[in-house]
Amino acid sequence: MADYRMLEKQITEALGLNRRPVAVTFARNAPASVRKFSGTEPAGCSFWRLAGRGNVFYTEPGDHYNCAVGCFTHSIALPAERASEMDQTLAFMMQLGYIKPEDLTQIAQLRETPRFMVYAPLGETPVAPDVVLFAGKPSAMMLLNEAALRAGVGTQSATLGRPTCMALPAALDRGVALSTGCVGNRVYTEIGDDELYLAVRGADVERVAAEAATIASANARLADYHRGRQQQLCTK
Repeated sequence: MADYRMLEKQITEALGLNRRPVAVTFARNAPASVRKFSGTEPAGCSFWRLAGRGNVFYTEPGDHYNCAVGCFTHSIALPAERASEMDQTLAFMMQLGYIKPEDLTQIAQLRETPRFMVYAPLGETPVAPDVVLFAGKPSAMMLLNEAALRAGVGTQSATLGRPTCMALPAALDRGVALSTGCVGNRVYTEIGDDELYLAVRGADVERVAAEAATIASANARLADYHRGRQQQLCTK
């Protein structure tokens, strides 16, 4: 397994990230050395907040039932007694004008239902992650996205919006998924109004980390270059 502690340090230092990247793994078996989550959370993205604070744990599908939309993106079927919650949630959002029926076809989903989901800070992940979530200011996410492009990971693609949790299956399919987030996620994860997400496929994180310092250095040099041109060429 890769040295994820080193990779986290390499990326966060090169790009000046203030938040720890979160590793998410969709596992067939519960890791023997990892504790099971106990308690309740209002949404699957709430687990991102807990992992970002340094917690290492795993969940089962039932831990995600409180968020019908998150269950949809994770291909988790709600139990019969709660199956109506998805329709109720969507009806509420449509009534508010938040979404339209045709928006549902644009939401990415996992290809299969995960049996267990492992969450951890990247540097402490006990298993190889499927997706690594980064959150930070747009300037930092710009650098990370450029590092991914330089590494040949992902392509120039549209930015995702609501729901934020679809960034996970989207990153698995595309390699990289940039997301502006959604209001529910911002409440549950407590990220700032000035922060965005970038999700990177776990198998590609090592390649992205290898390019982070080069991209950061190049951008610093280019910033000086553009400031010089601005001083020389701006007349007002």
